[in-house]
Amino acid sequence: MASISIRNMFNYHYVTAQQLAGFDKYKYSAVDTNPLSVYVMQHLWNKLVKVVPLWIAPNLLTFTGFLLILINYLLLSFYDWNYKASAPGSQHIPDWVWSVSGFATFSAYALDSIDGKHARRTLSSSPLGELFDHGLDSWATSLFTLSLFSVFGISAETAVSAYTLYGVLCVILLTFTISHWEKYNTGILFLPWGYDISQVTLTAVYLLTAVVGVEAWHKPLPFGYFFTDILIAMVIGCSAFLSLPQTLYNIYLAHHRGTLLRTSLYEGLLPLLSPCLLFALLTAWAASSPSDILTHNTRLFLWMTGVAFSNVTCRLIICQMTNTRSEAFHWLLLPLAIITGGIATGTLAQCEFLCLLVYSVLVTTAHIHYGVCVGKQLSEHLNIYVFALGKRHQD
Repeated sequence: MASISIRNMFNYHYVTAQQLAGFDKYKYSAVDTNPLSVYVMQHLWNKLVKVVPLWIAPNLLTFTGFLLILINYLLLSFYDWNYKASAPGSQHIPDWVWSVSGFATFSAYALDSIDGKHARRTLSSSPLGELFDHGLDSWATSLFTLSLFSVFGISAETAVSAYTLYGVLCVILLTFTISHWEKYNTGILFLPWGYDISQVTLTAVYLLTAVVGVEAWHKPLPFGYFFTDILIAMVIGCSAFLSLPQTLYNIYLAHHRGTLLRTSLYEGLLPLLSPCLLFALLTAWAASSPSDILTHNTRLFLWMTGVAFSNVTCRLIICQMTNTRSEAFHWLLLPLAIITGGIATGTLAQCEFLCLLVYSVLVTTAHIHYGVCVGKQLSEHLNIYVFALGKRHQD
């Protein structure tokens, strides 16, 4: 009886009939113009994919990479829950942990880069594989970022606060969302340049930290700058002067050529409504918090932010893959709006941490349920397994 109830729990159909029909017609279309990817990394991935046994399902590579990222995040959380372990005078994270972080990051990067190649060599490419890949990427984006925060953490010496970490995370998450909003309007996924650069940089930072120690990043540089200043400038610079201009230019070209998929400005901007509302509500909560919830519960607040953004983005990914209309308002925004309103008016001020904890559990549970149900639904519709090659049944 228990197994039947658990099965029924994951039988909810999030994907509509119209979207299923869109998946049946879907064809992968992506453009990669990043010099680092095209001229360097792709040669490595082409060699590496040949080592993978042909009986391994591509989604298994994708999921293994995600698990490595998650395990690395949990390991760093164990040693640095409050993001203060790297500050001068604190008990630092052991050097071996940074070595593990470097290995896990690059391994996950490699697996994420070869899963599609392996799918093509095993003749198992499918819309489910692409959705699985990009859906996990939407969650991994926050995990990568939250893990990196442990390198410099919260420090008065470098003028990094919990609000700095929150701002950097939101910039990165919005940049990821915008790349899929671009495909929603153009029908083509222009792979962002920042991805390969960020993965190589992350790996190098972790390995260097293991060698020279975390103290090296907290020493002042010429002109009074710190490593964190450079890193934050890179993140904002890549988003503001690289990713966003490229996206707007590609949408302009599609409009100029008459290939734009959305017929009106409202329809084109619709997928950005929920992410922008999510950002506005989270920011309003943090700004109006009487207990300074972001400063005192930094990791939990940032975890909740990453998971919520991931769920919103996953729904956008399904819409852009199926060429269906994006929803205007995500249901997870309703309880968040109630909490934010209650905090701002003082109604929920006395139970603010409980609100954060309950909402974090809610969004995490809802996101996992969404992912499992969508994977199961598409697996049955496309007659394929998620983690194995071959058909589910023969007609």
